[in-house]
Amino acid sequence: MSLSEKKCTPCQGGIAPLDRAQAEIYLRDTPGWLLSAEATRIEGDYRFKNFAEALAFVNTVGAIAEGEGHHPDIRFGWGYCSITLYTHKIKGLHENDFIMAAKFNDAYQASR
Repeated sequence: MSLSEKKCTPCQGGIAPLDRAQAEIYLRDTPGWLLSAEATRIEGDYRFKNFAEALAFVNTVGAIAEGEGHHPDIRFGWGYCSITLYTHKIKGLHENDFIMAAKFNDAYQASR
């Protein structure tokens, strides 16, 4: 099953975040996403023709996040949207973050 077909599972904390090696394996399935230097976050950048397209994508991302119960940090403006994902409760990365990245990539491809 691909990452984008999976559902996020509630993370209650008390588990270790993914280490760098584990995160790098998940990155193979989330093209365009980058791992932070400390391997605690991933970031994806998306480009658009104008502000309206970027805003529409942000609204789509927001709906996906609400549906999965896993919420990213989003920055956007004219022609761009940057998304940062990490799991707050464990102060690092979880499979959920990569599931969301894959879902966002699919949404971006569908908007093209």
